[in-house]
Amino acid sequence: MTADTKFPLLDGSGKAVGSIDVPAAFAREPKTAVLHFAVMRHLANRRAGTADTKRRDDVRGGGKKPWRQKGTGRARAGSIRSPLWRKGGVVFGPHPRSYNIAMNRTARRAALGMAVAAKAADGGISVIDAAGLKPAKTKEFIEILERSDTADARNRVLFVLHTEKDEHAREIRQAGRNVRRVTIMPYGGLSAHALLKHDRVIFTKNAYEALAEVCSA
Repeated sequence: MTADTKFPLLDGSGKAVGSIDVPAAFAREPKTAVLHFAVMRHLANRRAGTADTKRRDDVRGGGKKPWRQKGTGRARAGSIRSPLWRKGGVVFGPHPRSYNIAMNRTARRAALGMAVAAKAADGGISVIDAAGLKPAKTKEFIEILERSDTADARNRVLFVLHTEKDEHAREIRQAGRNVRRVTIMPYGGLSAHALLKHDRVIFTKNAYEALAEVCSA
């Protein structure tokens, strides 16, 4: 994709009324390694890391030797909480840990721009002018999506808005939060994983300009 490429611009009803220029931040060539690392980091960082098991010294009981060391004919044993025993401790089991992976700011912003470029190459990016967008009901929001060529029931749609500059951001979130296979999020919470996961991405004009500014910094 080049800087001469344009994204379709939709009005508040979802109809195409023109096109919008693509900034240099969204015209860069996608690099598989950068996108892969960004997605892997996102998935790793959202892991809770709370899995835990008890070692032999964490399991209650086992302070008394089960039987004497010699003379019984049985294998020697020092505790009923040995990992060899049922209900004993666990060897090399999971314990609480952090799965967080670091990624510098420049690489994160580059990955966002590349994800937009990769999605645009598939024709999956649209920009909507949210000035006249104020859906009062979920039905109205669905009609807007249908007019914007996202009516395929198999499509997963990501609707990105600017919570501060979009006047009716609250109404948009309420109208679309129960729509199946549609995700609504602010541009500040956007990730390369979210962009690549969805089939279609619709930006409000304010969110599009704000994200372009962030990726250009």
